[in-house]
Amino acid sequence: MKDIEKVLVIGASGKTGSLVYKRLQDHLPIDKVKGASRNSSTLFDWHEPSTWRTALQGISHVYLTYYPDLAVEASADHISEFCNLALSMQVKHVTLLSGRGEPAAQKCETILIDSGLSWNVVRASWFNQNFSGGFFKGFIDAGNISLPVKQVSEPFIDVGDIADVVVETLVNTNKRNQLFEVTGPELLSFEDLAQKFTKALGREVRFTIISQSEFNSMMLAQQVPEDVITLLNFLFTEVLDGRNEYLTNGVKSALGRNPITFNEYIANNLERF
Repeated sequence: MKDIEKVLVIGASGKTGSLVYKRLQDHLPIDKVKGASRNSSTLFDWHEPSTWRTALQGISHVYLTYYPDLAVEASADHISEFCNLALSMQVKHVTLLSGRGEPAAQKCETILIDSGLSWNVVRASWFNQNFSGGFFKGFIDAGNISLPVKQVSEPFIDVGDIADVVVETLVNTNKRNQLFEVTGPELLSFEDLAQKFTKALGREVRFTIISQSEFNSMMLAQQVPEDVITLLNFLFTEVLDGRNEYLTNGVKSALGRNPITFNEYIANNLERF
């Protein structure tokens, strides 16, 4: 922690970034933590590289999230350009949030690892909080999780656990230059999730398998941007194909404790449903 001059949290208004930003302030003086996003006073936009240099002024450590997702084709070029710039500006360390089972994401991981920067990769499974925010929340409110996926299982993880691992990699030099693949403690299908919500909320929540075209029409009706729909189609048809149906000990390895369960997540967020 003594080597930290200032930490930049990219995506500080996002699901993980907002928590990392707040939790870093439990370890560091407030003036040593800087948040950046497309909507903050410190502007950072992946499609406007001119904003990167300004955001990196005086920064020694970075928490790096990519919008909309490292799975998209443009991510590798952007991550490469960013790492080169960070190195030239004497940034010491970058922790990258990555995704499991995404070839493009793993290419970005390699770019960071080979960049010459001190690094960490936090490779995370799908977030619990997808169900208490965004259009997934609409599924729970409507009582029907309608997705173009089969009965595949996923080890959903809480963003609080992700944020704690990220903060640990930033403030603890003993954790540097390691990849932490983090999952929740149980494999759950969307049918399992529907049953858990039904029991916890006291009202029926179902899971319905729909076609890709039905899903796309539903997303367009909700005015979800087309590039996000394209990304979701890739994630549902490619990534959720069973390749990630296994658990890891990444949270315990980084923090010395187990990740929270999905039941605990629901109980902690009942007011959101």
